[in-house]
Amino acid sequence: MRRVMLTVAYDGTNYHGWQIQPNGETIEGILNRCLSELLGEDVTVTGASRTDSGVHAMGNVAVFDTETRIPADKIAYALNRRLPEDIRIQGSREVDGVFHPRHTASRKTYEYRIYCAPFPMPVKRLYSHFTYVPMDVTRMQRAGEYLIGERDFKSFCNTEAQVESTVRRIESLRVSEEGREIVIRVTGRGFLYNMVRIIAGTLMEVGRGHREPEELESILAAKDRRAAGPTAPACGLTLMQIEYL
Repeated sequence: MRRVMLTVAYDGTNYHGWQIQPNGETIEGILNRCLSELLGEDVTVTGASRTDSGVHAMGNVAVFDTETRIPADKIAYALNRRLPEDIRIQGSREVDGVFHPRHTASRKTYEYRIYCAPFPMPVKRLYSHFTYVPMDVTRMQRAGEYLIGERDFKSFCNTEAQVESTVRRIESLRVSEEGREIVIRVTGRGFLYNMVRIIAGTLMEVGRGHREPEELESILAAKDRRAAGPTAPACGLTLMQIEYL
């Protein structure tokens, strides 16, 4: 038995997230089905990040166990011939049999994109959140700096999440402008359910002048989801990469 790791990119628009759901198609479900057909055995992948419905990825990671003799690095090519156009494997390789994509120390980077203009741009609608309200990027950056380091992010966690601890570590958070887009880029050692989208929603309120940057400190201290801003729409979020340490 061999363990193979896949680096998976996908447009999450038409999917009910990563994890198999009873009411719709998911990334995990398609990978399981296509791999099982390709390899002639029952295959179940284990993903590193269970992205939500509508969230995209350029570098999610999944592993599966197989008896196949196909070289691990060739599986990506063969699998891509079976996958729909909005899911593509960026690479495949054999890993140690005990490697687990969620239980191994890693660093994840997400980007949240906001298209800020008087009118929506159709080609941006699936990959960014549109707003016509101007935002102050400098204020957003100042607010984001309060989140860097090891913090209790309970205020930035969906109330439905079931976790032993809400303490996480953000290594960097940068807010920048790329033309009409505002990009929030966050790197950390793990994230809570909806954490990046709640951070984005809160920073947008700061950017609009509805909150002061210094309020992020009291939001963290509250440890109450109601203290933070709204959960930003899924379409603006992309998992950029996962680095194993």
